[in-house]
Parts: sequence; C-alpha cells; structure tokens
Amino acid sequence: MSAGALAGIRVVEFMAKGPVPLCTMMLADMGAEVIQVARFDEPRRHDPALRFTDRGKREMRVDLKQPDGLATVRRLIDRADVLVEGFRPGVMERLGLGPAPCQAANAALVYARITGWGQEGPLARSAGHDINFLAATGALDSIGTAEGGPAIPLNLLADFAGGSMHAAFGICAALLERHRSGQGQVLDIAMTDGVLSLMTSLWAIRARGDWAGGRGGNFLDGGAPHYAVYRTADGRHLAVGAMETPFRATLMAVLGLPADRAALCEQPAAWAGLKAEIAAVVASKPLAEWMRLFDGKEACVTAVASLDEARADPALAQRRAFDREGPLPQPAPAPRLSRTPASKGAPVMQGEDVTRRILDELGYGPEQIRTLLDARAVA
Repeated sequence: MSAGALAGIRVVEFMAKGPVPLCTMMLADMGAEVIQVARFDEPRRHDPALRFTDRGKREMRVDLKQPDGLATVRRLIDRADVLVEGFRPGVMERLGLGPAPCQAANAALVYARITGWGQEGPLARSAGHDINFLAATGALDSIGTAEGGPAIPLNLLADFAGGSMHAAFGICAALLERHRSGQGQVLDIAMTDGVLSLMTSLWAIRARGDWAGGRGGNFLDGGAPHYAVYRTADGRHLAVGAMETPFRATLMAVLGLPADRAALCEQPAAWAGLKAEIAAVVASKPLAEWMRLFDGKEACVTAVASLDEARADPALAQRRAFDREGPLPQPAPAPRLSRTPASKGAPVMQGEDVTRRILDELGYGPEQIRTLLDARAVA
C-alpha cells in the first residue's frame, strides 16, 4: 500500500477531549506520525483498543512540572511539523510552550490551537462545550421543532465539524503554504467560528428572504412536508428528502395521495395541512412495509437506522464504510484518496517500551532515558 498523503509529517498532540483527538486521528489516518503527550497522572479509563480516536498514535506521559519533563517535550516540539493543543488561552504560555518560544526554536512549526471561543475576546477564557457554542451562534435555535424546542445534534457540529475538521483543513493549508515560504504559522481555531462557517448557506438563504426564522417552519428544519421525518405504525421513522419536483411526485404516488399534493410543497401556507396528511398515511403502515413500497422508487425516502442497523447496512458494508477489525467495528478513514489512501492505524501505543522508543528517536542515550524514567519525568 502507498504511504499516506501526510507521511513524513510529525504531529505533537497535547492530549485533550473533544475536537483535538479527532483532528489528529484524521491526520494519522492520512499517514502522519502522531505523538500524544499526556499528563503523567492521566487516568487510563479505557482499553487502548477502544480509544478509537487515538488510533495510529503513540502516547508518552510526561510530568510537565519537572524541568526534565518539560525539556523532553521541548525537544519533541523542536523536531515536529505540527503541534495541536486544546487548552484555554494562556495555559501553554504558562508552561513556556506557547507559540513564540516554540517557533523561535522551530520556525517551520505549524501551531494549531483549538478552543471554543478563540484566543481573543471577552469569552476567550470562558468554559464551554459543544452545546454552548451552538447556542451562541444561532445554530441550536435553528434545529428542532416549534413544539419541542431546540434539538441537540449530539456533539457533532461544534466539536467535530466546527473544531476537528476546520483544524485539520487549516493544518493541511498551513503545511502546503510552508512549502512556499518555509515558515510555520499559528492557527486560531474557534469552534464558534467553525459553526458559523458551516452556516454560511443558511445565512445566504436568510438574506434572500427564504428563511422565516424560528424552528420547524422552514424548508430545511422539518417544516416542509417534503423534507421531514415521519413516524411509522411500529414506532420507527422515515426520513423524507423529496426536494425536487420528480421526487415529490413519486412520494405522493407511493403514499397513495392525489398527484396535486406535490404542488402544495411550493406553498408554505399549505405545509402544515399537507404534513399532517402525510403523517397520517405514514402512520398506517410499519417501517418494513414502507421500505418495500419505496424500494426502487426515486423519492429520496430512507429508513432512520439505529447505530447497529447502520453497521449492518449492506450498501455501507459493500463500501467498507466500517472497519471491522478489532473488538468492535469503527468508522473507516475518510475521505478516500486514490493514490495515497488513508488507513486506520493500530490502537494507540503506550507504555515504557513506546516511551523509550520515542526518547531514542529524540537523541537521548540509554543512561539519559533511564534517568528520565527513574526520576518520573516521563512515565
């Protein structure tokens, strides 16, 4: 197999929750070498094989309160291409590991900082999680039903789309620019910025006057009868995304509704009545029966699958969307590159042998390594 697109790139990750590990997992999947720096006393909560977002990485535990531990991390950063951290602003500076000293020693270093609110501004040092960043940007208010209030889209939007993926994109862009300039740069990745970036199309729709505001009354938030989720007779759900005219016509035909109902999809004033009519029809049959009726019909209708059903889906299985090695299946690397494909790394490597290997690569001799281990500067 060809080496990944990021082969030869060394990434230092300061272990964190949320967007940081998924970002560096994506880099590792693409061939980058990722060394995860963990606190000396960081509890090991999970079997390494179950730390999916740490796949393909090596872990080294360091006591950053000890001068020798800090010096070891500095040496690691001096030899790195990328540093990724997710602390609140000022933490890395207090450790003496902020961008200024790190880039003074390694001018080509791409220094990526992932936070919720950004490195500057009145909220920069405030705590927060995915739900808070969605709330502040207007995203949370736009998702859900008028009756039930905002719906929480897990932590997919701010943590991973707004944070991890924007960070990975920014890192790759900075590495590409480095080929021209020879210089690294500092990346300020705010999850709020990322969520707003994801909402660019929504802001354009609003500017055109095609977004009424509120929840459950617009064409992308479940308000439109042809873009909604309906409950079946057995308590399951159908997802309907019949945005285009031919799909709407097929939808009405399979549901057994008059053909003129398709035209009502263009009339927001008629949405509530048509949606209630469709809901009553869908509620008359179980999910399996609807899937049989819609099979082979182009209406953009899909069963709402559980996690286990998604894992067993024949189409996803044929595409090898899940990597089935290890104790439990996990999503396969994405996106797919033709010449330098991504590959799922082994479970995170940790322990004294791994630490010794990393220290040896950094140029420490056997006696120096023994001294660092005995002093518990590294674990």
